[in-house]
Order: sequence, then C-alpha cells, then structure tokens
Amino acid sequence: MSYLDLMPHAHREEIGKLRAEKEKLLASDKKGVLVYRKLLESVRHLGTGYLDFEGDVVRIGKAEELESGEQSKVEKVLRSLMPWRKGPFSIFNIDVDAEWRSNRKWRRVLPALPDLKGKIIADIGASNGYYMFRMAQHNPALVLGFEPYLHHYFTFRLLNGFAGVDNLQMKLLGVEQISLFEKSFDIIFLMGIIYHRSSPVDMLRDIKKAMKPGSTLIVESQAIPGKEPVALFPEKRYAKVPGTYFVPTATCLRNWLTRVGFQEVEIFFKHGMNSSEQRKTDWMAFESYSDFINPDNPELTVEGYPAPIRVYLKARV
Repeated sequence: MSYLDLMPHAHREEIGKLRAEKEKLLASDKKGVLVYRKLLESVRHLGTGYLDFEGDVVRIGKAEELESGEQSKVEKVLRSLMPWRKGPFSIFNIDVDAEWRSNRKWRRVLPALPDLKGKIIADIGASNGYYMFRMAQHNPALVLGFEPYLHHYFTFRLLNGFAGVDNLQMKLLGVEQISLFEKSFDIIFLMGIIYHRSSPVDMLRDIKKAMKPGSTLIVESQAIPGKEPVALFPEKRYAKVPGTYFVPTATCLRNWLTRVGFQEVEIFFKHGMNSSEQRKTDWMAFESYSDFINPDNPELTVEGYPAPIRVYLKARV
C-alpha cells in the first residue's frame, strides 16, 4: 500500500504538488541533501534476513552477514548520522545508544494500545523511526511516518534500506499536512510534539480530521506538575529549547482533547523525568536533560520554571 492510496480525491492534486517539491529536493545537489544521499548510496547494496523488533533494542542484521570491512563501513555511516535521538538500535551488531531510552516510552504505551494488526497508522514526528519499527512487530497494514527533517528522514531511509520492511513508509511531511489525509487513519501517535506547536488546539483539530470513526489517538507530552487546567508559556525558552510554546498540565491537555471533540479521553500514565532516560551518550554528545535542569534544585529548569514531567493520554473519535 502506498500512502497516496490514503488520499481523498479532493486533496490528491495538492499532495501531488507537495510530493513533486519533495522529490525535486531529494534529487537535488544541495549540500545537505547530497551528503545524506551519498551516505546511503555507499551501503545501499547491504541488506539482512535478520530482524527483531520485539525487544527493547530494534535489531537489524547480524555482523556475520557482512563481508570483511563492511561492518566498519556501516559504523562510519551510522556515526555520520549523529546525533541519534531515539533508540536503542543494534545494526549488524553495532550498538547505537541514543539520547532517549525510547524503549521505556514504548513499554508505557503498549498496554494502552488497541490491536495494531491490519491497521493504518500515522506516526507524527516519527524521527528515525524507532517507534515505527516497534509497531511493525504487530503487523499493521501501513505505518506512515510524518517527518519534516532531512536528518531523521535519511536516517530512517538508511535503517529501512537494510531492513526492507514494506509496510513502513516515511515522508517529508509535517503535522501541517495531516488534515489532507481526511478520515484515513485507524491509529495516530503524537509523541513529543504538541508542546512544539504554537497553536496546539488547532493542530488537534487537524489530527481529528484525519482519523476514521472509532479510531484511537495516543498522545505523549512534556508537561508541568499540577492538577489545575493550565499551561506554561515560557518567555523565551523552556529547558533551553526555544521552540517550546504551551507546556500543559495533564488536566489541561485532557481538556484540549475534550474541547476538540475527542471521546473517552484518558490520562493513562505520568512520570517524572530524570537523566537516566534522556542523557548524553557516545552517539549523542550534545547537551541533554541534566544540562536543562537547575543544578541546585532539580524541581526547576535552568530558567526557573517547573521541571518537566511526561504524560500519556489516549482518546477516541
């Protein structure tokens, strides 16, 4: 199944133009694109018959499948795609320890999931596809990753170039395009995205348009502690991130979903953050969680705002 099969006829012309723009970009010799494309081309002949998406580590390939010198070549390509934000992965027995221990998030989400078998799924802000590979274990009809950033897009292209999983597709699309897929998805994942949007309620309305009757939305978000239905709007940055807008309480986020018209809205998990879940590694050498928190008071960010917690909600259309 192609993602274009999901498009209502009314939007196919618009998405066709967008697709042509993206294909032109990906075929261009712009430095950013060309570097990524050459990396992929250097190992495009490699593939594997070994896939394991069931455990915490997404495992693609074994070292013994490679000829002499190929593993070091693969590692060089993988390191050229640093920083690795989501993981962990094992690629031909090369362990990629990403910044986020995304396996913990997936374990929290798993008990709340409906059956994924045969479903059409969207992963908004899919990054390098870690969660898409975990979904593949459940035999969905299609998982479409919405990912506007070239770095993440090409990282997924590399990984699935090795893995060859046909029902996983990623496109250079953002949440801005989700409403073009009217009534298309059985399940939508929106994890780690909503606080980066300046109009979160409008975004939720667009997402709802893309969902079939009876479908499920899974939302995971940064949040602030408290029971009041309020959201923090930082003056400049929150935890050193300038692209953070509304950071809600769990109650506030639940109310956004309810006001948009979602049904059966449930807060099914909350937890505090710490530097064992998000941290610097050999594969992500930049600042991470411990650098964002006040060293004298772990309940505050470096700006003096309440330190983040993470919240998980489930809702239905």
